[in-house]
Amino acid sequence: MTRLGTAKLVILLSVACLLLVPGSRADDPLIGTKASDWEVTDWIHSQPLTLKDLAGKVVLIRWWTAPDCPYCAATAPALNEFHEQYKARGLVVLGFYHHKARTPLETAKVQRYAESFGFQFPVAIDRDWKTLRRWWLRDSKRSWTSVSFLIDRHGVIRTIHPGGEYVRGDRAYQTLKAKIEELLKET
Repeated sequence: MTRLGTAKLVILLSVACLLLVPGSRADDPLIGTKASDWEVTDWIHSQPLTLKDLAGKVVLIRWWTAPDCPYCAATAPALNEFHEQYKARGLVVLGFYHHKARTPLETAKVQRYAESFGFQFPVAIDRDWKTLRRWWLRDSKRSWTSVSFLIDRHGVIRTIHPGGEYVRGDRAYQTLKAKIEELLKET
């Protein structure tokens, strides 16, 4: 193989790897579509918000649950960091709680869970997973519920982290942080 052929192969493999990195989800058909309104209740740290209220902002939405979700606990520091680091530049982080426990849903417990994670950004409850089902679980290909959506200033879904965790230093965290910074520079 020639040097040029080897270089092309390396570039091709690099691009393929980027598409497979958790958090990059450039292949998801939802990327590039307008986000629909959400149906969430019981807002904590905020009055009720709509997507229309957030026009002109970059919005990061993370579905989470507690107290037994290790992915949610692991990702909480990154969400808090993104909120603190970028809120003045136009990022709004939202946490949408979806109840998985066998015990009845209690708003006061959700508030305590949010406090235990250190969340200072708006948190709401996605009762009966209405928005999660409409946005993400509408087909059987998706298994994770701790999904994150990054929406640009025009309400378009630009990145999806399909579930699990992202922690400072890992590839998914780096990818999401870079995309946030890119979208904050856009008008």
